[in-house]
Amino acid sequence: MGIESKVKELIQEPLEIVGIHVDTIEYEKEGSNYFLRIIITSDKGIDLDECIKATNIINPILDENDIIENQYILDVCSKGGN
Repeated sequence: MGIESKVKELIQEPLEIVGIHVDTIEYEKEGSNYFLRIIITSDKGIDLDECIKATNIINPILDENDIIENQYILDVCSKGGN
């Protein structure tokens, strides 16, 4: 199971409880940095407050489970058009 699948398995249910859906998860190296990009959606749309709410849910889950060896930048964003 890849990192993206493991992350989705961990965060999907806690996010769904607050009405946020995981659209896509990408883990990739850009230049010298690794990025964990989590694209989220919601029936009511995603704004900055929803991205912050999702980040505050995701961060402690990822810290607790420590499944990513490299240091990375967490980027929680909306799918285009929301």
